[in-house]
Amino acid sequence: MNRVLVTHSYFYKLDHKQWKFKQPYPPLGTLQAAAVVRDAGFDVTLYDTALREGPAEIENELRSHKPDFFIIYDDGFNYLTKMCLTVMREAAFAMASLAKQHGAIVIICSSDASDQYEKYFTHGVDYVVRGEGEETLKELLLCLKENKSANEVLGIVYQFESKQIVTPPRPVMRHLDELPLPAWDLINLEPYRKIWNDHHGFFSLNIATTRGCPYKCNWCAKPIYGNRYNSRSPEHVINEIDYLRKEFKPDHFWMCDDIFGLKPGWVNRFRELVKEKNLKFKYKIQSRVDLLLEENNIEALAVSGADTIWVGAESGSQKILDAMDKGTTIAEIREATRLLRKNNIKIGYFLQFGYSGETREDIDATMKLVLEMMPDEIGISVSYPLPGTKFYENVKSQLKEKQNWTDSDDLAMMYRGTFSPTFYKLLHRYMHSRYRIKRGWEQLKKREFKLRPLASMIYHAPLSLVQGWRLTRLQHAE
Repeated sequence: MNRVLVTHSYFYKLDHKQWKFKQPYPPLGTLQAAAVVRDAGFDVTLYDTALREGPAEIENELRSHKPDFFIIYDDGFNYLTKMCLTVMREAAFAMASLAKQHGAIVIICSSDASDQYEKYFTHGVDYVVRGEGEETLKELLLCLKENKSANEVLGIVYQFESKQIVTPPRPVMRHLDELPLPAWDLINLEPYRKIWNDHHGFFSLNIATTRGCPYKCNWCAKPIYGNRYNSRSPEHVINEIDYLRKEFKPDHFWMCDDIFGLKPGWVNRFRELVKEKNLKFKYKIQSRVDLLLEENNIEALAVSGADTIWVGAESGSQKILDAMDKGTTIAEIREATRLLRKNNIKIGYFLQFGYSGETREDIDATMKLVLEMMPDEIGISVSYPLPGTKFYENVKSQLKEKQNWTDSDDLAMMYRGTFSPTFYKLLHRYMHSRYRIKRGWEQLKKREFKLRPLASMIYHAPLSLVQGWRLTRLQHAE
């Protein structure tokens, strides 16, 4: 029992919003798990679903490889998998059922399976790996290969004699440098390169430098890696960047950490290594505004090639930030934006509407902040109750039958917000309209007559008037 077929359940083409962006990334967490399993002595094949049409396509792979073990290992570094989108759940069900029909032992590691393992057992899954999965998966496979009981393997759920066995959780890994590099050789990156080059003129790959987050934002994604923060060394990360540049020649990297460079001195050491090795590349990260304002972090990021930094601005209302346990201030958002601009780094704001207790005044404060600071990009959602979070516990009694978005463009309010779901969907469009109008107006003031922002301004100007009027009507109708 040595043949292992590894895949994941995220299909870009089934998530229309993300497919429209044409910014696909390989399944990094899946590649990492495949490397660990291969190092344990198994014959590993990786089937990448990301750019496929749908789950039925995997049947040919099952026929040709005849795996002893079929593993669905979702990419925990991709926030889209943490959202447990129902269209991807259905894809996982379909693939698990097909693998079971072909006689494989089926194992899954995903956020959704960790929360809803009963559903997966009814679709052919034999074992669910919970939490950080590499070491658990390796130990489970070795155990099953030797026909031993799995009851001493930490971090799994399985059925035995009609009972569900839930073993104790596995401690998170501390020494990440001990992991092998992801199995990049098992995936064809050329389709990714083509999509990026055709639509954006450059090729971007993803890298993870850390696991976990020590902050307590009470709505944030269920912590796969716990509230600990463990980091690879700058030297280890630079070695991977050097390898990827030589083998695959990307122009750009997405550092897909929840927070990049939190460990004191990490960013400065990373900058030194980039200079020592004379590496030239651009990258984007996610960070916090308070962290960016520490020491000389922004300057070090700029020197090492940081091109875009996304921050969780979330709201322009301090009341809402405090309710979220965000731990940041409006003043810090403003100052971090100013300093990033000074260092020629673009900034993106993640924004959230509909958090419990949010009023129209709080919404207007968010609108005001965005239109005053004019970040280079904005990403807007409504508050999403993820199992395992304090926010979920606060609103779970209000959750209706629909408890997951179908895809990432769903934006349905799954609990009772201050306003109706229709209001928040319209607010999402209104915010974008106002932002695009301001972007076009800024171009005019600079006498920069770029066609796209000006055309967008002309299109959205009358649209925003109608949207604003409809929002007022909806607000007063409730």
